[in-house]
Amino acid sequence: MTQVKVGVMGVGNMGRSHASKLYNGEVKGAKLTAVCDLMKEKLKWVEENLGSDVQLFQDEDQFFKKAEVDALIIATPHYHHPKCAMKAFQQKLHVLLEKPAGVYTKNVREMNQMAEQSGLVFSMMYNQRTNPLFQKVRNLIQSGELGEIKRTNWIITDWYRSQSYYDSSEWRATWKGEGGGVLLNQSPHQLDLWQWTTGLMPKKVRGYMNYGKYHDIEVEDDVTAYVEYENGATGVFITSTGEAPGTNRYEIVGDRGKIVVENNKLMFHRLTQSEREFNATDQTGFGRPECWEIEVPIKGEATEHVGIMQNWVDAIRTGEELLAPGEEGIKGLEISNAIYLSSWLDETVELPINEDLFFEKLTERIAQSQQKKSAVNQSLDISQSF
Repeated sequence: MTQVKVGVMGVGNMGRSHASKLYNGEVKGAKLTAVCDLMKEKLKWVEENLGSDVQLFQDEDQFFKKAEVDALIIATPHYHHPKCAMKAFQQKLHVLLEKPAGVYTKNVREMNQMAEQSGLVFSMMYNQRTNPLFQKVRNLIQSGELGEIKRTNWIITDWYRSQSYYDSSEWRATWKGEGGGVLLNQSPHQLDLWQWTTGLMPKKVRGYMNYGKYHDIEVEDDVTAYVEYENGATGVFITSTGEAPGTNRYEIVGDRGKIVVENNKLMFHRLTQSEREFNATDQTGFGRPECWEIEVPIKGEATEHVGIMQNWVDAIRTGEELLAPGEEGIKGLEISNAIYLSSWLDETVELPINEDLFFEKLTERIAQSQQKKSAVNQSLDISQSF
């Protein structure tokens, strides 16, 4: 395939950005050929800004019947992600899915099974995996430089959002429309990186949430979670959209030192010998292992969303290995599902979670969800969020 004809489903904040980058030729070997959105004003924006040669559809079924596309980027509200992806697989279309993979793992698992059976190229828009900083963190851990992991800690509270953000759409920050708050909307990138860099998935999770603590919303905007891993390591994950100034600090402690990611820098506090070995042999009582503080040089730049799109298109055209395989989207989602369920039950839960129980509790919240009458339904400049 010399050129991949790409369609975009949903041209809100993220979809509009993806469509523009495709139309402007920022993704080599790809061409934007069709767009679908339920709202006429958004399709009008596409027509006025991206040219008349792009097919426009307001009806999803008509899009799948008539759109001249080989592949589809899905940037619709969260609940729609698995359903739309499965329709695309049925139509033999390759899929790039915006985060999160879905709202609950039960139907994401079904989507993954269909993707595997289809043999098509399926990727997640985990653009932070293109960041050479996190790639280096992953390499240091996977290569054994850090030793066995003992503790992880991520404070990610610089996702600040004002009330106007939540009022920009009637579906946003509701259980019925979005399925969650900061944990499902802003933090999926960190939840993915948390498990991707370490190679660890929690076995036990205890979650604590505050709903509408800082905003007039019904979902969570403040979260603290404690996790335990199979090897005995522990972790803490803290996130919020109501703190200013916020913090973004990721620590991983291992047998051979500590990695700290903060302010776009990677510090490796490297021990010259294993802490466990030192512990067993030191006779001074107050001695500490020798430690070198190293600022690890980071080469290259994060290619962000364009990088993931390019990787996906190259995988379609030439078989290049995916940086963010779509099937891996369920991992971060299972962690967030576990945090939600633990908070709702007010108890520790184990992974894999009880998917039927999670869906039952989520359904209860959907039934009580209220559509926001004050929503203005406008697209925002997403460049300010990066």
